[in-house]
Amino acid sequence: MLCAMNQPVRRQLAATAAETTPENPWPLRLLIMKITQYVDRMSALWVEGQLVEISRRPGAPMAYMTLRDSDVDMSIPLVISARDLAASTVRIVDGARVIVHAKPTFWARRGTLQLQAREIRPIGLGELLARIEHLKRVLAGEGLFDPARKVPLPFLPAVVGLVCGRESKAEHDVVVNAKARWPRVRFEIREVAVQGPDAVAEVSRALAELDADPRVEVIVVARGGGSVEDLLPFSNEHLIRVAAACRTPIVSAIGHETDTPLLDLVADHRASTPTDAAKRIVPDVAEEARALVHARERMRAALAHTLAREQSVLTALRNRPVLAEPRTVLDRHAEALRAARRELRRALAWRLDRAASEVSRLRAQVVALSPAATLERGYAVVRARGHVVHDAAALAPGDALDIRLARGRLEAAVTAIHPAPTPTEEP
Repeated sequence: MLCAMNQPVRRQLAATAAETTPENPWPLRLLIMKITQYVDRMSALWVEGQLVEISRRPGAPMAYMTLRDSDVDMSIPLVISARDLAASTVRIVDGARVIVHAKPTFWARRGTLQLQAREIRPIGLGELLARIEHLKRVLAGEGLFDPARKVPLPFLPAVVGLVCGRESKAEHDVVVNAKARWPRVRFEIREVAVQGPDAVAEVSRALAELDADPRVEVIVVARGGGSVEDLLPFSNEHLIRVAAACRTPIVSAIGHETDTPLLDLVADHRASTPTDAAKRIVPDVAEEARALVHARERMRAALAHTLAREQSVLTALRNRPVLAEPRTVLDRHAEALRAARRELRRALAWRLDRAASEVSRLRAQVVALSPAATLERGYAVVRARGHVVHDAAALAPGDALDIRLARGRLEAAVTAIHPAPTPTEEP
């Protein structure tokens, strides 16, 4: 009974990972065992990547290395037997792009996943070029190479970003030639790997850093010539997209003039060599000074020519009679004005004379027809009861009369009336 009580109680473990709880967890050994079982059930597969961190010892039965993704910073340990490695045709060097036939295995003691390689094959140059051409078509379809995306270079950048190899000739060519053309230019230099497995990550990181620096006005990516394999990082999709996202204009100076990595197509400007890049990013101070001198001479000559032409026109105007003797024009108009005034006076006098004659004639007529003239001849105007008397029969004896003479008036009364005889009566 006591022995039974001293025995540890065995709990029922969860059947699956989803059923574990804080009160009923899995022992680590169980998790490692299940991972090992799961990985062991995986089939062998073909996988592509770059070989790095190669470790081979003469006489050792196994060779150890790392298989790294060429686009992102991800890797996995790779192990292959010396016999399988000897049968392989691939050249085992850092950065070699290969296709590996391997079986995933889980190393329980360290808790790490690795690949047990059975065969390693190189990726042929023709296949690499075909992949680059396919990527080129895809990126072109997305518009990453369109001329409308290109940004013009600043005329005189104060700070130039430079991405180049460590202590490389490309760095020397860019810096020395640029300073020879414009001594005051300053550089922000990022020395990185420009070939091999680390090139894509380091160049991409350097581009992002320089693009984020507000002082940098243009970025140059420079590398000397090399084989197609050496220039592969500059046709990497990840690097191309990083360059396309940069707001700072980029000058690509990769390889020689005949080399055309995809970075040349996405960059804002392509330089055939690092020296050509230096000529593109800064002006030649001596050449600019000569251009200024020539421009000043052309401006001075143009100004002198304009002044001479205008002086000639002014001289010709001053020599015209109208300007030499301006009173001549005024005299002609003054004489015309005097003639017009004389003509106006004659016309006015003639009209006044005619009007005076007409007034005299009308006055004579008025005077002749005036009652006053009739009165002057001895006639009188007789009025009775406020009216002019025309007929004696209209009066009666005793009516008061108002008689108007040529000079003065008379008042009288009717004493007798003698009516006018009818036309049939004798006088």
